[in-house]
Amino acid sequence: MRDAAETKRRLLAAATEEFAERGIAGARVDRIADAAGCNKAMLYKYFINKDSLFDTVFGESVGKFVMEVPVDADDLPGYAGKLFDRYEEQPETLRLAVWHRLERPDGKWVTEIVLANEIRLFDLQRAQDEGRLSKHYTPMELLVLIQSISTAWATTNSELGVRNTLSREQRRELVVDAVRRLIAED
Repeated sequence: MRDAAETKRRLLAAATEEFAERGIAGARVDRIADAAGCNKAMLYKYFINKDSLFDTVFGESVGKFVMEVPVDADDLPGYAGKLFDRYEEQPETLRLAVWHRLERPDGKWVTEIVLANEIRLFDLQRAQDEGRLSKHYTPMELLVLIQSISTAWATTNSELGVRNTLSREQRRELVVDAVRRLIAED
């Protein structure tokens, strides 16, 4: 007897790798099924089509990300450091997000992302209202800047990256320091 949960787990793991590497358009269900050790019929049985499979992969990735790296309005430099760590240790997280933005710029919104952003913005707004965080930037501006800073090293083009002589620890400290300076009172 086959274990449906295990088959789904294998399909999701294989699909995560395939989508992170090739995006939605470039991913092939044949490769995903082969890597998962099952046939395409099983993939379609559980996920209907490739788009639905990507939605599931991306939704789970975002859900795990939000749970494992929650915003900390009282320690935004530490939060940026944790974001940096996540992108270094699990680059597929960022790659899936980039593919989602590239291939669905005006498309389907992922509920997990919408909710995560609402929670983050609410926490930042509350910290500002309580005087724990400067109001120099709006919560939206602050979140965008922190996310940009934390992904800066992961998204640097390879032509510039070849000149990078900084260790991971040094790059992380630069991210943390940049956010520390960003939120410093004038």
